[in-house]
Amino acid sequence: MLKVKNIRKTYNDLVAVDNLSFEVNNGEIFGLLGENGAGKTTTFRIIMGLLNSEGGEVLLDNQKIDYSVTDKIGFVTEERSLLTKLTVKEQLLYYGALKGMIPDEILKEMHYWLQKFDITDYENKKIKELSKGNQQKVQFIAAVINHPKLLILDEPFTGLDPINVKMLKEAVYDLKKDGCSIIFSSHQMEHIEEFCEKLIILAKGKVILEGYLKDIKKSYGIKKIILKGNDIDITKLEQIDGVSKIESLNDEYIIYIENDSVVSSVFSKVKKYNILKFEALEPSLNDIFIEKVGELHE
Repeated sequence: MLKVKNIRKTYNDLVAVDNLSFEVNNGEIFGLLGENGAGKTTTFRIIMGLLNSEGGEVLLDNQKIDYSVTDKIGFVTEERSLLTKLTVKEQLLYYGALKGMIPDEILKEMHYWLQKFDITDYENKKIKELSKGNQQKVQFIAAVINHPKLLILDEPFTGLDPINVKMLKEAVYDLKKDGCSIIFSSHQMEHIEEFCEKLIILAKGKVILEGYLKDIKKSYGIKKIILKGNDIDITKLEQIDGVSKIESLNDEYIIYIENDSVVSSVFSKVKKYNILKFEALEPSLNDIFIEKVGELHE
C-alpha cells in the first residue's frame, strides 16, 4: 500500500504541490489527474524519492521511501527513456540489473513479456530500430520486469495503436490481480474511467476533487439526454424549464438539462413521437474534469 501524507513542494514562489494526501491500496488502480502544470510530475518525483518534500511523508508498505525501497517502484513515462543504441535484450538486462535482479531472472521475465507482447523477434534488435509503439512496450517491460509493488503509469498508451493498447491494458489488469498498487495518469479520460475506482484531480498543486468515481458521477446527477426519433418538434423541448440547450449530432439530439427531475418532463413531451432512442446519461469524467478545472479559469 502507498500512503502519501501532506506532501508539499515549492519552487521559489510557485507552490507545485500543496498539502497533498492520498492512499493507493494493494491491487488498486488510482487515478491522478490534472491539466499541464497541475503538480502531477512533481508528485511522481517525490513518491520515487527523486525530490524531497518540504513536509509530510510518503510510505510504501509503511516504510519510508528511500533508495532501499525505490527498486520496488516501476515508472512508465510518456517520454521514451530508453538507450536507443542498445538491443532490447541489452536494455532489459541493464535495467533488470539496476533493480537488483540476476541475469537468469531477467531473461526469464524478458522472454515472458516479449511473448506476451508479441515481439519475440525483436530481442536482438536495437531500440532505435523499433517503432514508437514497440519502444513503449519495451519501456513498460523495463518498468515491471522485477514485479514492482508500486507502478506509476504516466500516459502509458502514447503512440500505441488500438491492438497494442489492448495488450497493455491486459498487462495492467494482470499486475492489479497480482496485488500491485498502480497510479494511472492520463489526459485520455476514457482510460481513467475504464481503469480507476478512485481518483483525485489536481489544479495548481491542490486537490479540487477526490473520491470514488461512481460516487463523483452520482453526485453530479444526470446532465444530458440522448434522443433519437422521427419528426420531433425540438422547439417545444427547448421551452421546458430546466433544459439549458439542445444540440444536433448526426441523427441524434443531445439535450442538456440542469438536474435529474427534468428527465420526466422531457419524456412526457416526446413519448407521443416515434422514439428510437431515449437515454439519460450521467456526465462523463471528461465533462466533470472540464467543469471543475474550467471553474478556476473563469
